Amino acid sequence: MEIRLPRSLGRLRTGPRGRWLAGVAAFAVLAGAGTWTAVADDGPPAVHREDRVLDMPGAGIDTSYFTAGGDGRRPAVLIGHGFGGTKEDVRAQAEKLAQDGYAVLTWSARGFGQSTGRIGLNDPDREVKDVSRLIDWLARRPEVQLDKDGDPRVGMTGSSYGGAISLLGAGYDRRVDAIAPRITYWNLAEALFPDDVFKKLWAGIFFSTGSAPDPGRRVAPPPAGEAPAGETAEQGAADAPGGRTTAGPANPAGCGRFEPRLCAMYERVAVAGKPDAEARALLEERSPAAVADRIAVPALIVQGQSDSLFTLSQADAMARAVSGNGAPVAVDWTAGGHDGGDRETDRVEARITAWFDRYLGQDKGADTGPAFRVSRTGGVDSTDGQALLRGATADRYPGLASGPRTFPLTGPEQRIANPAGANPPAISAVPGLSGGAGSLSSLGVGLSLDFPGQFAGFTSAPLDRATRITGSPQVTVEVTSDRGDAVLFGKVYDVGPDGRQQVLPAQLVAPVRVEDATKPQKVTLTLPAVDHQVDAGHRLRLVLSATDLGYASPAEPASYTVSLAGALTVPTAPAVRTQAAGLPWWVWALPTAGALVAAALLFTARRRAVAPAPDPERAGVPLEITGLTKRYANSADRYAVRDLSFRVEKGQVLGLLGPNGAGKTTTLRMLMGLIRPDDGEIRVFGHAIRPGAPVLSRVGAFVEGAGFLPHLSGRENLELYWRATGRPVADAHIEEALEIAGLGDALARAVRTYSQGMRQRLAIAQAMLGLPDLLILDEPTNGLDPPQIREMRDVMIRYAAGGRTVIVSSHLLSEVEQSCTHLVVMDRGRLVQAGPVAEITGESDTLLVTTAGEVPEPVIEKIAALPGIGSAVRTDEGLLVRLDGASATAMITELVRLDVPLTGVGPHRRLEDAFLTLIGGSA
Repeated sequence: MEIRLPRSLGRLRTGPRGRWLAGVAAFAVLAGAGTWTAVADDGPPAVHREDRVLDMPGAGIDTSYFTAGGDGRRPAVLIGHGFGGTKEDVRAQAEKLAQDGYAVLTWSARGFGQSTGRIGLNDPDREVKDVSRLIDWLARRPEVQLDKDGDPRVGMTGSSYGGAISLLGAGYDRRVDAIAPRITYWNLAEALFPDDVFKKLWAGIFFSTGSAPDPGRRVAPPPAGEAPAGETAEQGAADAPGGRTTAGPANPAGCGRFEPRLCAMYERVAVAGKPDAEARALLEERSPAAVADRIAVPALIVQGQSDSLFTLSQADAMARAVSGNGAPVAVDWTAGGHDGGDRETDRVEARITAWFDRYLGQDKGADTGPAFRVSRTGGVDSTDGQALLRGATADRYPGLASGPRTFPLTGPEQRIANPAGANPPAISAVPGLSGGAGSLSSLGVGLSLDFPGQFAGFTSAPLDRATRITGSPQVTVEVTSDRGDAVLFGKVYDVGPDGRQQVLPAQLVAPVRVEDATKPQKVTLTLPAVDHQVDAGHRLRLVLSATDLGYASPAEPASYTVSLAGALTVPTAPAVRTQAAGLPWWVWALPTAGALVAAALLFTARRRAVAPAPDPERAGVPLEITGLTKRYANSADRYAVRDLSFRVEKGQVLGLLGPNGAGKTTTLRMLMGLIRPDDGEIRVFGHAIRPGAPVLSRVGAFVEGAGFLPHLSGRENLELYWRATGRPVADAHIEEALEIAGLGDALARAVRTYSQGMRQRLAIAQAMLGLPDLLILDEPTNGLDPPQIREMRDVMIRYAAGGRTVIVSSHLLSEVEQSCTHLVVMDRGRLVQAGPVAEITGESDTLLVTTAGEVPEPVIEKIAALPGIGSAVRTDEGLLVRLDGASATAMITELVRLDVPLTGVGPHRRLEDAFLTLIGGSA
């Protein structure tokens, strides 16, 4: 309980945004209604918070209720939280609204925070009915304004998951009077399965978040006189007749906090790589689109431009539906979104408050802002590196196709490949990790990557004048596939005058599934909605890629033929006007120029090449690298790798060594076909390596660890992964891989219970599936303790023992020395030495003396004191004797004289010594 007295008395204020009495001191009360906290400071009134658990069928819902000021009645606001969050995430906004004169109720949705029950993804029969029960509770509060008995004046807002529940609340409960959903979805099926293409990375984040273990805790009991709260999380409460909460059967293992139906749906789609009709129907019935004709309340729709999860097209569908029902609508495109960037929280929350002042408080003078607003990047703040934003507005929402302008494209019919397993994939947005890079696309900064041979490109002439794209471009193409359906990912690049710099606006792509494409099919592709300025002299480039990191592509290799069937149509929304900039253009143009230079250094044009024919004489050689060279971008004389050559044979465990910056990672990336060399070649079993080369199916790789579903067992994770590749189950050799990895009984346990070492071994077992002939391991012992490192060493040795080959890059020289048979030492991009470990360690002045029994310590001291002997120390292998002038023959004579039971004498130099000698100053 906290009490803070105000340092000054508040002012008497009236109106919907604030009502309080001067001289009211802060206080705290512990009463039957719950726990109250009062906090006051200069100016704003004290905010009182009441925490309680409300009993709902099948769950106990943890809530917080915020009020401030006097006893008058006021409108109410419900604020929902994002997926994976809790009511605490929205507390700051709740307190601000309470200070502005609203009664505010927040809650943790089912399965989150201290609320019990199962996650139903806003199930109309559970989460949506919970909202109606919360409104019932508000209707009984004496401080809440009523429109009639049982009908409070209430608005709803929230972000993402909470934004969707505000739309659903308005669709299912007519008592909701105004809404302000933020960065959310209209149709969840279309968001996760756009055009029947599985958005696998975002879906994986969703289901991994909800599949974490149940909290296993009891929420606080209700105050005296209230109905009992729902059961504990571990009881898996189920809906009971009569509206009471009863203990139901536990959720199936591996489902975490989700309803089982949703778990089954996700696993089914993840394995198939394609949604089925049942999956779409399940998500559509939990989407606001299902009640589109019933959402008829004033709606402020806030959506993010940097958002590959819920794109601007979702907000467009909301706006068209709600305005079509006759309700006032305003649309606000912020700079940030689920992919990061500036969500403009303060500005957006102030606008939401004004929206509620107008439509809940009936304040006709409240400034609700323009019908449409979009945030545009206008340079970079030199003090903190953040993008500067300017607003552009229109007095009506333009939609996504206003002011079309047509650009003819050129380019021949092109044949592209979808590689086996859709690997390596092109890169656009990286869910949750792009850091708002999309909002910097207007500064010439982008992070996209397309692999040669896996995409078709068509380019416009240089633009004769600057063009602002505001909406969704469209184009018609013709597609043919040699294997049934084709899956393509469309994007429009802004290409600089030199043709080398290209930027993908907002890092967004549009997937399309072309069914029955064995005969030519014309497809009109609606590309992602963006707001992006293309300068005069730049070109527009349409790219159709066969793969994308964020989506599932067919696992079977396929070839597609793509050609143009029409021009590119670009919406320009001429009615949208940018506000005047607060600074001269050159103030923000200088950082922009720097960003353009940085982008030019990062992204260069990639040339295509025809792969050389396989060499049958080298078909039995796992790896041969000849003259491999890779320059740093835009550099003629700086090399990441230079003239590197070495060969690896079957059964070898090869250690790739070198200091930081030696070129090891670049070499491995070229070996896996992720980047192209500038010169030289890499051959695996006689086949030249190119991105998507079929021979890469014989290569297994462990580079940065694997992502596992924590609620599934180790075996289930491996089986799910293999099924998702589309290859026959018999080819997986799961049992052999598991035997080599040595996980034992742990395979039946959920991965969330694994230690770091067990996760590493499971990841390597995944790389071993199919028993690839060449296994690449990059720092496999990172984060492991000594016993786990020893186990990992044994795994590598056992794998190579069957005649396969292992390449391991590691900084742990002692482990490399014990596990590897051969070494390649690199420094500054060049080969320093290659050969067997014993050959590289070579001769030294230290001899290893092995004995038939343990040598007593006094005898060791006598040996160390002999003339010409520098030192003598006991090790697990025997005695290490360092010569300091004496010959090996003289030393042996003295050991015999001291009755040391000799069994062998040989040179000994640690790999560390050899390594430091070889790389010299680079150490």
